[in-house]
Amino acid sequence: MSKRALITGITGQDGSYLAEHLLSQGYQVWGLNRGQANPRKDRVSKLIPDLQFVHGDLMDQASLVAAVDFVQPDEVYNLGAISFVPMSWQQAELVTEVNGTGVLRMLEAIRMVSGLSGSSARADRPGQIRFYQASSSEMFGKVVESPQNERTSFHPRSPYGVAKTYGHYITQNYRESFGMYGVSGILFNHESPRRGAEFVTRKISLAVAQIKLGLQDKLLLGNLDAVRDWGFAGDYVRAMHLMLQQDEPGDYVIGTGQMHSVREAARIAFECVGLDWEEHVVVDPALVRPAEVETLCADHGNASEQLGWEPSVEFPELMRMMVESDLRQAGREREYGELLSAASW
Repeated sequence: MSKRALITGITGQDGSYLAEHLLSQGYQVWGLNRGQANPRKDRVSKLIPDLQFVHGDLMDQASLVAAVDFVQPDEVYNLGAISFVPMSWQQAELVTEVNGTGVLRMLEAIRMVSGLSGSSARADRPGQIRFYQASSSEMFGKVVESPQNERTSFHPRSPYGVAKTYGHYITQNYRESFGMYGVSGILFNHESPRRGAEFVTRKISLAVAQIKLGLQDKLLLGNLDAVRDWGFAGDYVRAMHLMLQQDEPGDYVIGTGQMHSVREAARIAFECVGLDWEEHVVVDPALVRPAEVETLCADHGNASEQLGWEPSVEFPELMRMMVESDLRQAGREREYGELLSAASW
């Protein structure tokens, strides 16, 4: 009998790649869908025809209980979040409700449906629903060491990072309090052609395509010296799945271990189309974060040793993949008058 998985955040970049990966492994996959008129649901339905949907909202406890009870999943992947970090300063309460308390609500839904009531339960018991929480490298924030691993202390520098830290610790607490099989993947930045247009790598690749085709002239960016560990989202969803296949639950750092600056990302992207980035990039002070996270770099040695996971896509290849995808899309826009969207895939 095939395994059943429930994914929150199904219409996002990670949700779509994870659904494809699980279906390729023979799973039945449900995506949690909030609201009836969601254009992104239509896009992901066309992209992944075998995907099924169930109604639910991370801000509504009863709907999560109903969704888990209906699907009866073997695995739950909580990828749903407000994921654009700069927005978290403007809507801190909403981000906390979704990214922090939403994790608690899903854990409670699993606990209630599973009938877990105390620490006497075991994470390896037959029929246990296994839970994956999408933690974030933003929890490290003002880093105390580099690279960062599972034992590095947290010092989040944004409301987003603070909320993700709560989600991480409450998952750990339910593992210890109720014997729940709950794990957190501390994922560093991961990108793809499906990344939202508000994120800096996709913002760059979209602008490069538009500039190459003469549809715009300048690209506004914030801190060019900010450094990140960027990988390919398709690689990272493999790690999510591997975490839930282990005998014992544990948390894992996932990243490439290589750092690149925003400046470098822009240079590589413009070079893909034969342009000089310095002729088109303009620094806009309004785009600089109130509290910047300067350096994030993953030590994924634990994931490599215990999960057998390694990234497969190098950063220049990733940027080239995104630029080429956006060039094709921008070309269609120019030819057919189609509109680019934040989730163009």
